[in-house]
Amino acid sequence: MQSAAIEVQNLSKIYENGFHALAGIDLSIKRGEIFALLGPNGAGKTTLINAICGIVKPSSGKIAVSGFDHVTHYRQARAAIGLVPQELTTDAFESVWNTVSFSRGLFGKPKNPAHIEDVLKRLSLWDKKDEQIRRLSGGMKRRVMIAKALSHEPEILFLDEPSAGVDVELRKSMWAQVRALSETGVTIILTTHYIEEAQEMANRIGVINKGKLILTEDKNTLMHKMGKRQMIFVLRDALGAIPAELSAYPLTLEEGGSKMALTYNSQDEDDISEVLDHLKTSGIRPRDIYSRQSSLEDIFVQLVEAK
Repeated sequence: MQSAAIEVQNLSKIYENGFHALAGIDLSIKRGEIFALLGPNGAGKTTLINAICGIVKPSSGKIAVSGFDHVTHYRQARAAIGLVPQELTTDAFESVWNTVSFSRGLFGKPKNPAHIEDVLKRLSLWDKKDEQIRRLSGGMKRRVMIAKALSHEPEILFLDEPSAGVDVELRKSMWAQVRALSETGVTIILTTHYIEEAQEMANRIGVINKGKLILTEDKNTLMHKMGKRQMIFVLRDALGAIPAELSAYPLTLEEGGSKMALTYNSQDEDDISEVLDHLKTSGIRPRDIYSRQSSLEDIFVQLVEAK
């Protein structure tokens, strides 16, 4: 049986000032999946990534990368990882080609111009290969960082806030590039502040808060289990309160009583015909009806506030 891409067991990080950045993290990431790690600022996302990548030394716990212990087999574990950090750290006066090629050499890999060319073309950087980094836009620099991380052919790619400072159009273009990488078998772990980014790209979601991993779940399962659906009735005449004969239903008034919302779980197969019948007998005739589904952002806020 093939080992997981990442195995983290009881991982903790306590700084000298007593701050618990990570507290007993257990996490398994499957090969080939896109895993999104969500959490508010200071939750521990970057600390966890840096611990797995060998940049931060954990206080306790175990980490295995592609089956290699990150302490006893550090070189093999680190060579399996490509990291795209939040900060854009490159030699401003170096060319794109030389920057990416140099990164490959850092891992002791022999020169492979064909691979570098392939990476640059996949990231739409080929026409910029001779440009100095300083002449590139912020979005292009972000792509160069991804190219550097892929230069040594890693099995796992970490993207720490990949869309930071990137406009919406470039962000969606990068999503397409990341999905294409995933299809080649690369395992991708990303942290993001953009909930829509996780909802768009990830197979599985992890939520971290105050150094603790409070949930890991398949994205669709999470949306199904915790998502709420609403049927919105746009009323002809505003109501001051829900009529007593409708009090048995989970109805609320919105927008000054001009709308009435029926809330129910996504997994429920509620038949709203009964509610419609009761609306009619109560003398309420909606002028419009539409449905609304909660987003991953709604679920994320719900989870974090609960902790």
